[in-house]
Amino acid sequence: MQHLLYDIVHVTDYDYQGAVSVSHHLLRLEPRQTSRQRCLQHEFRIFPEPTVVTSHGDYFGNRAHFIAVERPHGSLSITSRARVAVSPAFLPDTSETPAWEMVRARCRVDRTWAALEANEYTHASPLVPTSPEFADYALGSFTRSRPIFEALSDLMTRLQADFRFDPTATTVSTPLADFHRNRRGVCQDFAHFLIACLRSIGLPARYVSGYLETDPPPGLPKLRGVDASHAWVSLFCPGIGWIDADPTNGCYASLRHLSIGWGRDYGDIAPVRGVLIGGTQQILRVSVDVTALPPAEESGPTMDTDSPADAGSADASGQ
Repeated sequence: MQHLLYDIVHVTDYDYQGAVSVSHHLLRLEPRQTSRQRCLQHEFRIFPEPTVVTSHGDYFGNRAHFIAVERPHGSLSITSRARVAVSPAFLPDTSETPAWEMVRARCRVDRTWAALEANEYTHASPLVPTSPEFADYALGSFTRSRPIFEALSDLMTRLQADFRFDPTATTVSTPLADFHRNRRGVCQDFAHFLIACLRSIGLPARYVSGYLETDPPPGLPKLRGVDASHAWVSLFCPGIGWIDADPTNGCYASLRHLSIGWGRDYGDIAPVRGVLIGGTQQILRVSVDVTALPPAEESGPTMDTDSPADAGSADASGQ
């Protein structure tokens, strides 16, 4: 099967004002194993060296890592490196997908494991409320007896026309209602809004966190650190499975979409979360590089590194 290989480098740097005596962080940065994606290699490099590093599978099956730095420090650097193989996603023919009402009805009565799991994603979650307003917006595309894939495509087209990508318009704490009212935001907002629309009409939809490879401007080399974390949506259809849709770009997940994992909303799959003792303020810097490997490198078993393994590294491949 055709596949592409990518190296991913995700760097998170914190600079603290005042010494932090203890910091605990939960990391969700290891790419997930799926039917179309294999994480071939993953490691962390963390400085200062953490006192504790553990890993576990969370409720949604994502790989999470807990780290604790239990000595005074004025900064923290977390570098996640991964090599991932990605295969093309299956996209059904529109004519072969059932009417969306049939999908909703089947999800309510189906007792297979897949449908029961999907049913959890029909309910409101902490960051994604359901409401008649979201349902009304969705029903502009999900008209009577319309094939679900056709309706989903139309809804994404309308989102592209009605909303604007604006990285200055929202923060991670901006309520979804503000995005709906102001019609501008980032990928997290687009994903949350599409999920709210789908759940408000009874369809199961989950939030997917990952990366998207980007192209440099024509004629210019790609700069380091210009890629970013990305978010999109998965809609469940019995008999077909989960269909990944990217409302920010108005497309379906492709060979360039690399997933870390999923949950009900951003809160379930935030890349880095932490608590601190000490310090008064912090400055956060994040950079991401997603690099497609040329065919000649596909057989290489190791990742390129910019710096040698040092006392601040923690191998995330071990359990």
